[in-house]
Amino acid sequence: MEKLGWGPPFQEAWRSRASEGEEPARIGADYGVEYVLFSARGDMRATIPGRLRMAIRKGESVRPVVGDWVSFEPRSQEGTTVIQAVLPRRTQLARKAAGRADEEQVVAANVDVVFLVSALTRDLNPRRLERYLTVAWDSGAQPVVVLTKADLCEDVVAARERIAALAPDVPLHTVSSVTGEGLDALWQYIGGNRTVALIGSSGVGKSTLINRLVGSARMEVGAVREDDKGRHTTTHRELFVLPQGGLVIDTPGMRELGLMESEEGVRTAFTDIEELSAGCRFNDCRHEKEPGCAVQEALRSGQLAPERLENFRKLVQEATRQERPRDAQAQARAKQDTKSPKKRGR
Repeated sequence: MEKLGWGPPFQEAWRSRASEGEEPARIGADYGVEYVLFSARGDMRATIPGRLRMAIRKGESVRPVVGDWVSFEPRSQEGTTVIQAVLPRRTQLARKAAGRADEEQVVAANVDVVFLVSALTRDLNPRRLERYLTVAWDSGAQPVVVLTKADLCEDVVAARERIAALAPDVPLHTVSSVTGEGLDALWQYIGGNRTVALIGSSGVGKSTLINRLVGSARMEVGAVREDDKGRHTTTHRELFVLPQGGLVIDTPGMRELGLMESEEGVRTAFTDIEELSAGCRFNDCRHEKEPGCAVQEALRSGQLAPERLENFRKLVQEATRQERPRDAQAQARAKQDTKSPKKRGR
């Protein structure tokens, strides 16, 4: 169980749950209507019973995702079972569901490190990486930037410096899954039975990277189109237990990565702007036309790139819009709670 990431936080949660006749397992694959569980008894298929589905719809439970620890009854037929409950998560990697106004989609749970994967080709997009950094900081896991396909880049040093400037305190690695360059440095984040999740757009080399870490061709690899757009080869989320220890979660390429959390993750991803803001004359400076604005001065001097400030504003506004519906829902629930005793007392 320790090889699957089981440790004291989950043991404590399990003891408090103390459901007799059940055993813990970790979700190793999510196929939408069916799951694969990794347990001390081996791998088995599992589904969600109607009781748990109803609890999920009512908001009384979360939908199980890859990386979750769950409970199941070992009594099974033909290697199948049902998930009884989801243990509390230490961390969760989430985004706004594509096309939905305020619905959260959890990508993976109980992740220790997030590899933000981008290719050193035309896919390299600083604005997208800023968005990935925001999501990673909000997850509670450690972000690490991994720039792949170093063998196809004419000036790796220049590209590295360009991306490193976005988040000087975040580890950054350039690798090549073809030559093996830089791969050894990634093991420092995986050892000790830690769980690493990979996020990035299609075609950046996530599946190839996982094949190199696993040591075999476990993931299908697709060719990149002539326009440098990747093809989706990963269609579900899956957890891989590495032979050397540690676990890796692969996720489908993300065409859309909407923010779902608070402004805190945005501001952590833009620490340079936050530090500059401390020098503004007014505490509520919007960094537009206010006198004594340190951020605007940094723009004029070339210390801060205009597009970085523009993306910062965009992400803050997006996070704020997501907070408002949740605040309204929380107020509505609180108001309903105050009415409930009176209703029961009639």
